[in-house]
Parts: sequence; structure tokens; C-alpha cells
Amino acid sequence: MAKKPSTLFLCTQCGHEEGRWLGKCPACGEWNSFKEMKVENLDSNPVLALGKSARKKVTRPGNEGQGTLESSGEMVPQVLSQVVPHTQSRYVSGLNELDRVLGGGIMRGSSILLGGEPGIGKSTLMLQAASAYQKQADVLYISGEESASHIKLRADRLGIPIDRIHVLANPQLEIILEGLNKVQPSLIIVDSVQTLLTQTLDSAPGTVNQMKMSVYGISEWARHNGAGVFFIAHVTKEGSIAGPKLIEHMVDGVLMFEHSGAEVRFLRAHKNRFGSVDEVGLFIMGGEGLEELTDPSKVFLVDRDTPMPPGVVAAPIFEGSRILVVEIQALTIPAQGGYGRVYSDRIDARRISRICAVLEKHGGIRLSDQDVYVNVAGGMKIAEVGVELPAALAIMSARTGQSLSRHLAVTGEVSLSGELRPVSHEKQRFTAAGELGFIHRLGPKSGRTEKEPSWTSVGTIQEAIKKSLTWSD
Repeated sequence: MAKKPSTLFLCTQCGHEEGRWLGKCPACGEWNSFKEMKVENLDSNPVLALGKSARKKVTRPGNEGQGTLESSGEMVPQVLSQVVPHTQSRYVSGLNELDRVLGGGIMRGSSILLGGEPGIGKSTLMLQAASAYQKQADVLYISGEESASHIKLRADRLGIPIDRIHVLANPQLEIILEGLNKVQPSLIIVDSVQTLLTQTLDSAPGTVNQMKMSVYGISEWARHNGAGVFFIAHVTKEGSIAGPKLIEHMVDGVLMFEHSGAEVRFLRAHKNRFGSVDEVGLFIMGGEGLEELTDPSKVFLVDRDTPMPPGVVAAPIFEGSRILVVEIQALTIPAQGGYGRVYSDRIDARRISRICAVLEKHGGIRLSDQDVYVNVAGGMKIAEVGVELPAALAIMSARTGQSLSRHLAVTGEVSLSGELRPVSHEKQRFTAAGELGFIHRLGPKSGRTEKEPSWTSVGTIQEAIKKSLTWSD
């Protein structure tokens, strides 16, 4: 029988284990990244043990369908067909925009990673969510960046009740697990994941192993106790979540909090095991914290009494389960040196380049010697295909200097052959546009039935250009 080694060497970048020290990690290729760890420290790691009480049989309501937890700490295997899922499987905060993105609320036993730029309002959103969740569950707010008094001052400034919110201002995992076992919260908020650490690892907070082991420990406690957990995360200068990608695989959902450079905040799901990733939550930062945006048209549309300027088109787009009417703006100017470029960060620049090529080939509009700028009013990023025809007409309008009607709404996909293809939920899009006062509605010819004459149909980009110029204000 082989003798168990007394020490192991762990890579601080990827967590790879070796029985001896190596200058270069064979897994990630990092140099001088191995640290010596004693095996007895690993055996006593609370992340692996999770404490005795974290593995006891749980009888909290909402945890009945997760199987039986024996006192020995082992989960008894079950036949999947015999598992009875519980009916109340989510905690609903009452913040409609947050619940919308989560798929109806946070699932019991699940873990969510929330990322965003500094100062965007991640901690504010989570404190407001904690106040909303406390109406049905005890909440534990774990802070590694602020003291308890600072959190209390923010809560007082926001004017939110905090009767059932417990605060633990300590990032050490061992102390956190003791606090979880003592409070037994139904909702956990960790601010932030980059500050977590465990004393069993000889590395600084924010390193790969510290984050991985700490997130695993808290997530496992939450899963076995039927609690939901939010992890707040920092982001890099490129806008992605800082730290190892493994963290995003370990959690059940990844949310990104973004802003347009104005007061509007967008909450999107990049991963959601229990809901859609197409939903978007809209918030406005005000004097009393984040407010839900109930009427998006006030932000994404400009109320005009004068004719529309050239290069502007309204587009009904489908985001998750609702339709938003946004304003697409375009500008063209002669390119320096005769070689045109596309500048677009709200709509994929490659898509705009393709649209410009179709306009030049099939629409007879020369754009190869023009710099083309495309923007979305309100700063919203759009990825769906229904924005292609509006963008094409906006670029055409900007290039020719001919204004389109301010009562015109457009949607549709543009193919490379110059034909227009239908998009999903066409009738709902134009119905929503009609409710906002858009009396002229232009869309693809196919996909429309004779019983639904709610919009003017066209088949090609040439027909769309010709028809859009017939309406005036």
C-alpha cells in the first residue's frame, strides 16, 4: 500500500495538484505558481467538511424534494421518477425587474453571481433586495469590504427596513460557516467574492484557490439547507467578471449589471439554470437608490413635436418576455483617405458592416467611402435580428439626408440577397408600437396573414426604402 504523502503542492492560478514542486504548472502553464500545503490541513478544511450541521437532515419548508440527508453526512441516492419537487421552490423579492431576470425569483438552494463595474450599484441593489426578501425569509449579509456600521448607514440613507437582516462583516470562510449554522438564513448575500478567504490555504484573498474553495463552501451550505445565495463579483477593465472562469461554472446563474453612461442600469442574465437568459431588468439610479423603470419609452424614445431628423428610426425589439420600442440613430460622414469604417458599440459592428454591404449592393446607396456611426438611444445593447431593417433605413436616411416619419416603426431581418425575413412576435411588436402612437408600421412581407393588416409589408430592401419615404409628417 502506497504511503500517503504528507504534503501536496497546489498551483495558485488553477488549483492543479502535484506531489512535488514544479517550476511550471503543466495545467495552466504559469511559472513559479506552486505552493506547499500540508495534507492534514486539507483533511480538516471546512470547505470539504462543511461542518457537521451543514450535512444534517434539513426540514426547512421548501427543501422536501432534495432527498434525505442522513446524519452520516451522505446523500441517499433516489430514483429520479420518485423525486417529488416542492411547489414553493423560489423566493420572490417583489422587485419585479430582478425577479424577471431570475426567472420568477431566486431558486431555493441555488447560487447567483452578480457582476458589474465599480459604483454601478451592485451593493445597493443587493441591500434593497435583502430588504424585500426579509418579508418572507431571514437574510444574512456577509461583507468583506464594508463594516456593519457602513451598511447600516447606507440602509438608513435608502430608507429601507432591516428588521430581519443579519450582518457579518468578516470574509473568513470558517467564521462565515459558523455564522450560517447559527443564523440558518434562507437568503445569503456575499459582498464580495474577491475578498473571501480560508485559513487552510496559504495565499492572499482573491487568488484562484481562495475564491474557488470559499465559493464552493458557501454554495454547498446553501444547497444542503435550501437557501439562496448571491455572490457580488468585481469585473475586469474589459467588462468580464474577475477571477477564474470556474466560478461561473460552479454557480447556477450569472447576472451582469450594466449602464449606458446615464442613469439607466441594465440587469442581464448570462447564465440561468432555472430561467431564460433573454430577459433584461431596467433600473434608474435615483436619490433613494435604484428604482424600477416602469415606462421604458420615456428613456428609449425622444418625444418630438417637430419632424424627425435624418438618420433616426423607431424599432420595436423583443427582449425576453416584453417588447421595447427604441430609437436607432445613424450618421454618415466622408471617410478620411477614402476608406470607410463602422463605429457601433450598441449593435454589433459586424452586423452593421453587413447591412452597409447589402445597402450598397441591392439598395444603390454608396457607403464604402463613408464612416458610419450607429447608436441606440438610451444606451441599450441590442443583439436580436429584428434591428437589422431599422438600422438599414436609419443608415439610408443619414446618407441621403431624407427624414423618415416620426410616426414610423420598423422591424425585420435583412438577408444578404436583399430580401427581408420575418422575425418572431411580429404582431406583438407592431401592436406595442401602435399603443405608443406609431401609425405607420413597416415589416417583412412573409410571415403575415391577410387577417392581420396591422402593418405594411415589403419583400426586399429596395421596397422598404421606397415605401419608408412615402410617409411624411
